[in-house]
Amino acid sequence: MIYVLNGPNIGRLGTREPHIYGSTTYADLVQACQDTAKRLDLEVQVRQTDAEFEMIRWLHAAADEGADVVLNPGGWTHYSIAIRDACALLGGRLVEVHISNIHRREEFRHKSVISGVATGVIAGLGVDGYRLALEHLAQVGDAR
Repeated sequence: MIYVLNGPNIGRLGTREPHIYGSTTYADLVQACQDTAKRLDLEVQVRQTDAEFEMIRWLHAAADEGADVVLNPGGWTHYSIAIRDACALLGGRLVEVHISNIHRREEFRHKSVISGVATGVIAGLGVDGYRLALEHLAQVGDAR
């Protein structure tokens, strides 16, 4: 199982700042992840929450299972030590994904507290970053 976990405001894709995040809806993102997983013969669960405690619960469950995670932490990227600490518990690989290039945006978005515990980071490639993350995780072997 690979968990594709999305943080705050990701559920608003398609209507949230389309000049930054594009016109793909969250439903389109979920479908794209499921289609990619099917093509790669992977099992995925795609989830989104605006509640930090729920994300932490999901990360703990993934840690208990030793599962790989694709994570778009949204705004938590820049300040949530609690999310970072839950990510550090993961036994599987963690790919941090950002739809926009956080390094081309406001200064406060340039720093990720998650990246230091991630296997890899994909930023600025739109929702295609999720496909790339799943393809990476489908490869044999543990890159961590």
